Amino acid sequence: MIRTRISETALDAAEHERAVSLGVAGAVVSFSGNVRDHDHGRGVKALSYEGHPSAESILREVAEGIAARPGVHGVAVSHRIGDLAIGDAALVAAVSAEHRREAFEACADLVDEAKARLPIWKHQFFTDGGDEWVNCP
Repeated sequence: MIRTRISETALDAAEHERAVSLGVAGAVVSFSGNVRDHDHGRGVKALSYEGHPSAESILREVAEGIAARPGVHGVAVSHRIGDLAIGDAALVAAVSAEHRREAFEACADLVDEAKARLPIWKHQFFTDGGDEWVNCP
């Protein structure tokens, strides 16, 4: 079971967990990467994500690679684009697997690989009036 999505609407970790909760899986691990109110000592008031049209297919490739691992039964991962507020989930992932170690490792690798490969760029807006693009080539 694989589910991926690039979305302009709110993400829900519990929804991702439900999607991968299968009778054959002994463990479900989830991750929610949320917008925090600071970055490198500066206050953050909001941010916006922009994604390349290929982001959805790349996210699918990443998820398929994780789902192909022995013992992994389900992978669900989504990334937000558009304007986000403090506390909003930007990246949500859930993995189900035969055992907890497989699930933890697969979920961590899913998040790391998605962050490394996705052509999605973050524009941060700081409380001091400044702004900054992050993860831009």
